Amino acid sequence: MGRLWDRYMGTRHPDDGVPPSSHWEVRNLLFSLNAPDLRYRVRYPTAGEKGTVVVECQLPEVGTRIKVSMRLVPAKHEVLALHEWWEKERTSGSTSRQYGKGPAFKVYRQWKVERGPDGKRRRVETLRFDTREMTDALRNAVLGAGWTWRGVFKL
Repeated sequence: MGRLWDRYMGTRHPDDGVPPSSHWEVRNLLFSLNAPDLRYRVRYPTAGEKGTVVVECQLPEVGTRIKVSMRLVPAKHEVLALHEWWEKERTSGSTSRQYGKGPAFKVYRQWKVERGPDGKRRRVETLRFDTREMTDALRNAVLGAGWTWRGVFKL
């Protein structure tokens, strides 16, 4: 069941022949992914958080927060990644919060209706965020550094 579980959790191993980088190089590589035009940001963990590096994405338009906490394990050259998300769920007039963790990939979209140049009403997309954009960038950076990316439920 080990291979099946690893596949479900999104575990990936680097290509053969890629020499593993140092702990500090991997950490700095993850921080270098920060850019002003991205919806997520890479940061240090706060006092109550576990991990070495935390990546967080806030989507206030749809009431969602996504967080990936990563612990670097230099002895094994692997990154343990814990995915967590919080979503507002609106059902019949009431609002509740939903929490989940583990590998769940989702595309968040939002539209508005406006009139086009021809006067007809049409839907225009105002928000599009695929969680794989964030996860793929992180995972590819780790794999490129010669480290293993391992999804976990607990850090």
